[in-house]
Amino acid sequence: MSTEHLDVLIIGAGLSGVGAACHLQRLCPGKRFAVLEGREALGGTWDLFRYPGIRSDSDMYTLGYNFKPWREPQAIADGPSIRRYIEETAAEHGVDRLIRYRHRVLEANWCSASATWQLRVQRGEESEPLRMSCQFLMMCTGYYRYEAGYTPEFAGREDYRGTFIHPQRWPEGFDYSNKRVLVIGSGATAVTLVPALAERAAQVTMLQRSPSYVINLPQRDALSNALRRVLPEKWVYRLARGRNVTLQLVFYKLAKRFPNLVRRILLGLVRRQLGERVDMRHFSPSYKPWDQRVCAVPDGDLFRVLRQGRAQVVTAEIERFTAQGIRLKNGEELAADVIVSATGLQLQLFGGIEVSVDGVPFEAPKSMGYRGIMLRDLPNLAVVMGYTNASWTLKADLSSEYFCRLIRHMDAIGMRQVTPHDNGGGVRPQPFLDLQSGYIERAAHLLPAQGDRVPWKLHQNYLLDLALLRYGQLEDDYLVFSAPQAEPQTAVLQP
Repeated sequence: MSTEHLDVLIIGAGLSGVGAACHLQRLCPGKRFAVLEGREALGGTWDLFRYPGIRSDSDMYTLGYNFKPWREPQAIADGPSIRRYIEETAAEHGVDRLIRYRHRVLEANWCSASATWQLRVQRGEESEPLRMSCQFLMMCTGYYRYEAGYTPEFAGREDYRGTFIHPQRWPEGFDYSNKRVLVIGSGATAVTLVPALAERAAQVTMLQRSPSYVINLPQRDALSNALRRVLPEKWVYRLARGRNVTLQLVFYKLAKRFPNLVRRILLGLVRRQLGERVDMRHFSPSYKPWDQRVCAVPDGDLFRVLRQGRAQVVTAEIERFTAQGIRLKNGEELAADVIVSATGLQLQLFGGIEVSVDGVPFEAPKSMGYRGIMLRDLPNLAVVMGYTNASWTLKADLSSEYFCRLIRHMDAIGMRQVTPHDNGGGVRPQPFLDLQSGYIERAAHLLPAQGDRVPWKLHQNYLLDLALLRYGQLEDDYLVFSAPQAEPQTAVLQP
């Protein structure tokens, strides 16, 4: 069986993958590449998740690409609008023709002798996997398992006679009209679901073990919509993007520097939204702001349905499921026709692909992130991921641009392999993500570390990363460049 060889392969056709393809086409126009997508459609998260009310938890002026203005009036967009934005971007830049659907990568092995990645790819239902190779690999697979979300082991779940759903697998056309719906969780998915379900359900209950910080944001950006009447779209987009990036960064820095002050402000804003009807203990977390992500609710929709009595919040621990619903440890029983387990995601690096170097499995937990993009001792590979304290695409754009710069630099100096390496071993490891969210703590043993110094440290700071990744020097004491002489013995096919 012949092996198809391309210069670059991008894994995943979601928000990051389509963006990476556009950057690659713009910055490395001579490179032959393809995008491999395991599913039957592009869009990633925004095509997979179909639960009621699905929307961004970041404004689209920063969640959008840096090269593609967001033109819709809603700054906080719904899932279908985001999916259309990704589709439109792919079509405008011609990368939709380079996406190969139902191509699921099983294995990726770096071959030092040929300085290429050797891949086994399952195409559809074919019995024999394809073989492909490339010089550079861009992992745009996100950070969670697409197959299933996280559901705790609930005692007595088999006794429950109603409908049990995880939002990641919401049944198409499911009718919850006039039903009692119980949503387990307090994160972004739960606060999105509750107001959407309340439009048709008889009653909605959000059952949380502990509260989260929730902030009200306007769904429409009034200033940007007004400026559209007098300024070009690109100017409006850049102005809104710069303003929102600054506000996000200032808010995060204030929360870390003055957590008690920010806590008082956040709780005060919630109190004004809820009035006297809802007990504030349901919105008073025990942790500091930004120890976990802050949940955004557009136009206060969650607070509105709570004030109107169409939804309620219960803070308690589950003892077990019953035939009719859930029994709490305080003895109270909550009856429900439908239970939605908005209990989070399962983290997964490389999209479940088995990665190895010269046949030896690569152990990510023993590695360390380099500039938050590459991994120590893993050649010619980028992991394109976003921020945890700001919009995902801000970092994804910078990561793709940086890797394209690196590819062009290697062509200029005649090198074919680049590997981050800590020669002295003096960099001290630290946790990769500085968050206490459950889905991160559950997967901490699966993630690489970050270092205690540049370039191994993960900044979570867009303005600093902008300077370092877009304009900083490419060569340093940690990147090892080489030029193996052997050429890959592969059949070259056009994508």
